[in-house]
Amino acid sequence: MGNDEDRAASTGASRVNVLRLSGPCERWDERDADFIREILDMVGDKWSMLVIGALAAGDARYSDLDTAIPAISRRMLTLTLKHLQRSGLVDRTAYAEVPPRVEYSLTGLGASLFSAIEHLAAWSSEHRTEVRRQQDAYDKSATHGA
Repeated sequence: MGNDEDRAASTGASRVNVLRLSGPCERWDERDADFIREILDMVGDKWSMLVIGALAAGDARYSDLDTAIPAISRRMLTLTLKHLQRSGLVDRTAYAEVPPRVEYSLTGLGASLFSAIEHLAAWSSEHRTEVRRQQDAYDKSATHGA
């Protein structure tokens, strides 16, 4: 094994960084890059983003989230909430009432992620026409080239 492979094996890392990136990516080591990828996977998950977006409007009960997020199954909503709780993005508060009441809310960390996502959403909205035009042009050329 090479040095990178030895280090990955000894730290329990699941992959070996075989490509060194230049530019702004140089500032992150392998573990940071893996964690960044993990966070980007979560951000790219449509259910996580929809839950975070729904909670950005304020605290919500499970049934409110179920109603606010069309097409999400109850199982997926439950799993997504647990995943976001585990990551410290969402808080779950159970109230000792009859009947029991549970509310979900964004943590400060979750709110800061939502803020970053808003920038991506704004970029998407601003460049939608251009991106669609590029996609259509690509699809046309790929269809004619096949």
